[in-house]
Amino acid sequence: MNNYNITTDKSKLDILKIWDYLSNHSYWAQGCSLQTVQKSVENSLCFGVYNGPDDQVGFARVVTDYATFGWIMDVFILSDHRRQGLGKRLMYEIVTYPGFDKLRRIGLNTSDAHGLYQQFGFTNLLHPQKTMEIVRKPS
Repeated sequence: MNNYNITTDKSKLDILKIWDYLSNHSYWAQGCSLQTVQKSVENSLCFGVYNGPDDQVGFARVVTDYATFGWIMDVFILSDHRRQGLGKRLMYEIVTYPGFDKLRRIGLNTSDAHGLYQQFGFTNLLHPQKTMEIVRKPS
């Protein structure tokens, strides 16, 4: 566990590894294009999880205005590195990121990790009847 580190340094991100995971292994972004992943990374606060200095084994990004709102997206730890507490470390780094304690709302979507996120204070929507969305296929 001591060999792992988490950073927001975008220059270290392995875009091809992120794209491969999202496009081929995630349930939420199947088939997304490399261009879409590149643009999403450029316009988000990104967290990379590394085994040693350069071997990226996890990722998450936050879309935020840094004042009122943050939306956590594309969270993953590669399968060979799961069950070591890295998901918890990653979420801790995100929710304690400087200034995020002032955000009025931090959200995310999940189909299978409710237990992880509940440990960090996430709950079901308080007023789901007030939430609306447009859903389109990933590009």
